[in-house]
Amino acid sequence: MIVTVFGSSRPRPGDPEYETARQLGDELARSGFGVCTGGYGGTMEGVSRGAAEAGGRVLAVTARVFGREANPWVAEVIGVETWRDRLFKLIELGDAYVALPGGTGTLAEIAVVWEMLNKGVLDPRPFVLLGEFWRPVLQPVQAIENQGSSWLEASQRLVQFAGDPAEVSRLLRP
Repeated sequence: MIVTVFGSSRPRPGDPEYETARQLGDELARSGFGVCTGGYGGTMEGVSRGAAEAGGRVLAVTARVFGREANPWVAEVIGVETWRDRLFKLIELGDAYVALPGGTGTLAEIAVVWEMLNKGVLDPRPFVLLGEFWRPVLQPVQAIENQGSSWLEASQRLVQFAGDPAEVSRLLRP
C-alpha cells in the first residue's frame, strides 16, 4: 500500500515540522506502507528520510516546471511536466493520503483529494490530517456543507484527524 503524503517544502532538518514528518515516514515504513511525496525538501524530505532509514519504499513525483531534483532519500522518481500533472499523479498513486501542515500548495492538495473522495471520483480510501493545523480551515467548510444534511458525518468519515504518527498508522490499517 502506498501512502501519498502532502506537506510544506519549507521546514529544514531539526525543525519540529521536519522531525514530525521524519517520524511519520519511519512509522509508515515500519507498518509496511510505502510513501510517495512531491519529492523536494521540507516535510516531503522528512517523510522520505524517515521511510528510507526504516527500510521502506520511497517514491516521489517531481515536475520539470520546478527545475529541481528529488531529495536524496527518494529511491523511485516519476517525472512529469507540470504542477497539475504532479498533483494528479500523486493522487493516482496513493492508496491513502496524509496531509501535514503546509501552505497554499498543501491546501490545494487537501481540497482536491477531499472533493474527489466526496464526489466519488476516487474509490473510498483513508485520508488523514496530522495534527490540528488544518482543523480551523476545514471546520467552517464542514459547517456550511452540513446545513440541512448529514454531510458533516460523511465528511468526518472522508477526512480524519490524527494526533501523532502512530495514530496515523492505526487509521490507515485496513
